Amino acid sequence: MDTPPVPERQLYRITEAMRLLSMSRSVIYEQIRAGRLRSVKQGRARLIPAQAISDYVQLLINESEVMSGEAA
Repeated sequence: MDTPPVPERQLYRITEAMRLLSMSRSVIYEQIRAGRLRSVKQGRARLIPAQAISDYVQLLINESEVMSGEAA
């Protein structure tokens, strides 16, 4: 009998997002305040949606490409 796959996580705690993005707590909150990293509140907990992490990484990639394009 096959075991059903574990669903991919949809929400991450700040500490988990810190590890995933290799960023400090203060930088994570700074990016949230700046509107560059989306977050949601569940009770008192602030959570980062998995899609928001993907979007933020893509934003960094796009900014890097723009910067390297300007240097060329």
